[in-house]
Amino acid sequence: MKRLLTSLSALFICPVFAADIEQIAEVTHPQLDEMSGIVASTYKDIYWVHNDSGDSPRIFAIKVDGSVVLPSLVKVLFPDRSSDRWEGYSIDNAWHQDWEDIAIADGKLFIADVGNNNNARRDLGVYVVNEPNPNYIHKTRAAKFLPIRYPDQLQYPAKRWHFDCEAVFTFEGKLFFLTKHRQPGKPLAWEPGTKLYRLDTHHTGQDNVLTLVDRHSGITLATGADVSPDSDRLAVLTYARLWVFERPLNEDKW
Repeated sequence: MKRLLTSLSALFICPVFAADIEQIAEVTHPQLDEMSGIVASTYKDIYWVHNDSGDSPRIFAIKVDGSVVLPSLVKVLFPDRSSDRWEGYSIDNAWHQDWEDIAIADGKLFIADVGNNNNARRDLGVYVVNEPNPNYIHKTRAAKFLPIRYPDQLQYPAKRWHFDCEAVFTFEGKLFFLTKHRQPGKPLAWEPGTKLYRLDTHHTGQDNVLTLVDRHSGITLATGADVSPDSDRLAVLTYARLWVFERPLNEDKW
């Protein structure tokens, strides 16, 4: 279960506190027991979501009220099947180790298998999926997998545990990553700060070395991020706050 929230406060470069947040829906579908990523679909009033680690490679489509979308074919073939039994859109040619977030650009979904709690994974990457029509398709396949690597991680596990990521977003067609920092050797002990990386290449047969764009010492435990529909603001969600940044001038250092 995951609550959907919206900010009611003015947007500016600062944290938005919990008092400024209003719950707009609740997702109670039993198959969505640990929602980790969410992104607005190109189909009106629909959002793509997925579970965290331990799930099969699948995504779900939900509406603004939190209910799941059931494809028409499923309704026809199984008219007596409750929507609670819908197991989502399976994705062939994919493996779910630790999916943390999902983003969208140019009709493609980017599913980030970048969970790295112990900072030791050497198989991080992003699945690229052509966005399916949630009303008519009941399964799909990954078009490709983009292996990624951080330019400043030189050992596994890293000396500094700054290479977990739970937030990705797209801006001007590029995919960006925000890191979540831990104390070395202590997966449940946090360190302040986040780093912003950008994916500039789309190799499938070799690692795509991310570009380090910027750092922000004030953001701790970044767990989600998205750019507004007009591309003028970036929202970054942490455990306790929602940060909103104005669009940078002629660069992507938010």
